[in-house]
Amino acid sequence: MSSDDDLKTVGEVSQLLGISVRTLHYWEERGLVVPAARSWSEYRLYSCKDIQTLEQIVIYRATGMALNEIAEVLSAGENKIVHLQRQKKLLMEKQNELGRMVQALDCLLEDAMGNNKLSVDDVAKILGNANFPVYQAEAEEQWGESDEWKISQQRASRMSVADWANVKVRTEAVEVELVRGMSEGVVPGSEEANRLAESHRELISQFFHVNHAKHVLIARGYVSDPRFVEYYDARAIGLAQWLKQIIDANAIANGIDPADAVWE
Repeated sequence: MSSDDDLKTVGEVSQLLGISVRTLHYWEERGLVVPAARSWSEYRLYSCKDIQTLEQIVIYRATGMALNEIAEVLSAGENKIVHLQRQKKLLMEKQNELGRMVQALDCLLEDAMGNNKLSVDDVAKILGNANFPVYQAEAEEQWGESDEWKISQQRASRMSVADWANVKVRTEAVEVELVRGMSEGVVPGSEEANRLAESHRELISQFFHVNHAKHVLIARGYVSDPRFVEYYDARAIGLAQWLKQIIDANAIANGIDPADAVWE
């Protein structure tokens, strides 16, 4: 049992770890860390072991791990070495992601100084998606005569490096929310699921208007094209299928039968 000298108040822990008192309280509500003791006036007191657990949570959160996943990891009973190895792996992956973002910022600087028109390869570099030129060529082959393609190309031609970097930021933000929703068990057809589906529809409507029927048809590719399955499932296993389910359910809520959806 920790002595009183080893225990720290919630304010002291907040300052030590650089996280808010409100966050500490929320993590306690979620059952991640329950303070080891209480003072005579019922203030929370954290032991050294509690603080070590909080440090682990801080690192896992920094890598984008959802709280329910962190709870599962912490309850697995793994030893400290296993935890540290996992945290190192996750942080190295985060480091690689930040490296790609730095490369994108280098492109921003280059564009700002030179005011150069972007090529498809330039856009792929900014987005961090090596397959972008292939997708672009396939889309042009399939939709090149459509109004949607012409509109999307007109909009894309006016976009600067900063605009494309913003697309990347928005895309990552939406996908983080999708992963969070699926990992927390959000049910397709629920209010939250429909909100997430709308966020995704608005994201791809940056290039041409995507109504609910078009959204359904686009989502079919997320489960039929192995490349899209790989893309989404790399973020969370099963995300491609779940994303299609919430898109279909949101379409139903907006009067569209997914089985009868047509592109118009």
